[in-house]
Amino acid sequence: MINLKNISFDQCIKCTICSIYCPVSRATHLFPGPKQSGPDSERLRIKDPALIDSSIKYCTNCKRCETVCPSNVKIADLIQTAKYNYLKKKIRVRDFILSRLDILIRILSPISPIANTLMRNSLVKLLLEKFLGISRRQNFPAFERSSFKNCFKRNMQEQDIYDESVIFFPGCNVNYMDKRLGKDLVKILNAMNIGVTIPDNRCCGVPAIANSNIGRAKKYARYNIRSLKKALGDRDRRIVLSCSSGTLALKHEYANFLNLDTSTLHEKIDYITPYLFNRFSEGRMPALNPVHARVAYHSPCHLERIGGVMYTIDILKRVPGLDLVILNSECCGMSGTYGFKKEYFKISEMIGSQLFKKIDDAGPEVVVTDCVTCKWQIENMTGYRVLHPINILAMSVFKYGLDEYL
Repeated sequence: MINLKNISFDQCIKCTICSIYCPVSRATHLFPGPKQSGPDSERLRIKDPALIDSSIKYCTNCKRCETVCPSNVKIADLIQTAKYNYLKKKIRVRDFILSRLDILIRILSPISPIANTLMRNSLVKLLLEKFLGISRRQNFPAFERSSFKNCFKRNMQEQDIYDESVIFFPGCNVNYMDKRLGKDLVKILNAMNIGVTIPDNRCCGVPAIANSNIGRAKKYARYNIRSLKKALGDRDRRIVLSCSSGTLALKHEYANFLNLDTSTLHEKIDYITPYLFNRFSEGRMPALNPVHARVAYHSPCHLERIGGVMYTIDILKRVPGLDLVILNSECCGMSGTYGFKKEYFKISEMIGSQLFKKIDDAGPEVVVTDCVTCKWQIENMTGYRVLHPINILAMSVFKYGLDEYL
């Protein structure tokens, strides 16, 4: 049965540009490419679901195919929907856990010193690989004991003194693994005379979508939509995020993939660098001080999909003294939880190999990227430390030293 709301596959002109840009088909013959797995196969699947090709499981949902498609075919959405609707589902403890990553983080955060030590232990990693299928070669991010939202609550009343305010959706990374990023973002906005409100929120749903737990993803999405609508009220405010994949989820995945109504929110959601670019253009830019460091910038796939890369580059170019190397567009291969899985780890490593080489050739003091999972992958595969563009901007505004982050 054809879903008339999703017939973008019929717009495919078979130009194959999506297959040329697909990082997975370049890395392995096991994936035939987005054109064949997406629009070509969709024509067969709607006739007989038994014609599903299991090779679609190798798709990382990086969205690069959609970014380059001249006909606006929702190629990645077609593949992800087919995974959920047609592939025979195996009950795996690993995927169950990864789709509920926020719950795991909340459990481990209060005991973070113990949890972080165990997660780095080679024996524990070997056991996780043997019994759960989580690659022992992938490093886990470190958890923080107290959440960013709890820290923010102590100074929440200070946000009322500013002329205007924005709503900040921190996401799991800022809340439990990178409080410094959240603090830097709030301080920069405050320096621009902009206050910050943090609504009640759940996981953005990206890990649930990545592990085909669409029911869980919709549950998170509905909660966040209600919460953000309540936070907005009748005030004309923007919603900003520091996570590129989270921004993609709220702006596009909720509506296009989960079929939820986000019409009242869509135009109010911004990734942080386009928001700052617009405010800087209005004359709200704080004084910037020199940052004497050589940095290599990696543009995440999901940020490219929402058209945010040029704004990040503009923000970084404004920082005096910064020796900025803009790397050629390459996928890092991590793709959320994809790179954690034993059966995909080598493919993930192969996908990112060109990026890792370019980073080594650039010889930076630090790598900069907008995506937390890109950060994990690059740090694991290259040994370079990775910062967010907001961290670099905070160094310039508040005269922080690079050593404070490294």
